[in-house]
Amino acid sequence: MNKLNRILKHRWRDETDAKRALGAGALERIQQRVEASERHHSGEIRVCIEAGLPLSYLWRDATPRERAVTLFGKLRVWDTECNNGVLIYLLLAERSIDIVADRGVSRHVQQEQWDAIVASMRESFRMGRFEEGVIASIDAVDRALVKHFPLAVGAVNPNELPDEPQLRG
Repeated sequence: MNKLNRILKHRWRDETDAKRALGAGALERIQQRVEASERHHSGEIRVCIEAGLPLSYLWRDATPRERAVTLFGKLRVWDTECNNGVLIYLLLAERSIDIVADRGVSRHVQQEQWDAIVASMRESFRMGRFEEGVIASIDAVDRALVKHFPLAVGAVNPNELPDEPQLRG
């Protein structure tokens, strides 16, 4: 895809495209699923849905992965006490899905496991089941975090990051 076409494709989209893809009430249900997940482990899950890349990324032909890593930092997912934050990133303009995990999680969870979660999401999205795909990915990340970062009996996750999905235009 040439640069001009890519720029137009990204600039054409905005935050309403994310809301439309997910449907009414989906953002609240996604937030509730993140909240429920974090009652079982000490990790933090963030979901970010971005309509299109900023112009500065498009001019330099940046990849969706570069943007996901940048947002991992901007949204402070890296800033958890146990280094066990996970970002689920969706870029609508390119139909790109990425998962970025902090170093504490990466010591335990191999890239192949993240790739399997992304593949499952992609299949749900292909069938038009966007909310279902996001919820399933949260559940899969939850299973990994429960396995490697379970809460001690009686402990409570301090909820270091917001649970609501981040929508970006």
